[in-house]
Amino acid sequence: MSEGLTLDDLAVPLRALRLLAADFGHLPAPSVEVSTIYPDRLKLTFYDDLSGFEAWRDALSIAPDAVDYHEQSDGRTRVLKATADHAGAGLDLVGYRDITAPAPVEATV
Repeated sequence: MSEGLTLDDLAVPLRALRLLAADFGHLPAPSVEVSTIYPDRLKLTFYDDLSGFEAWRDALSIAPDAVDYHEQSDGRTRVLKATADHAGAGLDLVGYRDITAPAPVEATV
C-alpha cells in the first residue's frame, strides 16, 4: 500500500497533528506515528504514562467506557486503547504501563 505514496498522501493525519498541537499544546507529549501503511491514521502513544493517556482521552472527549483495556506480556503490561476521529483522520490513542507486582507477604508465625 505504501508504494508510490507521497508526503501529500499523508496530509490528513499531518493536518490533524498540527491542529492537535495548536489546540492541546499544553498536554503531555506523546510518541507520534504517521504511517504509509495506514495513511489516514494518526497514532498517539504513551509509554509508562497513563496519566498522559487520560489527559488526552479527556481532551478528545473519548468516554471512559470507550477505552479498551487488556494486558500483554504474560500480564506484566497494562494496555489502554481508544480510537476517535479528529480533523478527518482516524486517531489511535494508546497507553502502556508496567503492572507492578504486589510485594510478597511474609508469613507470620
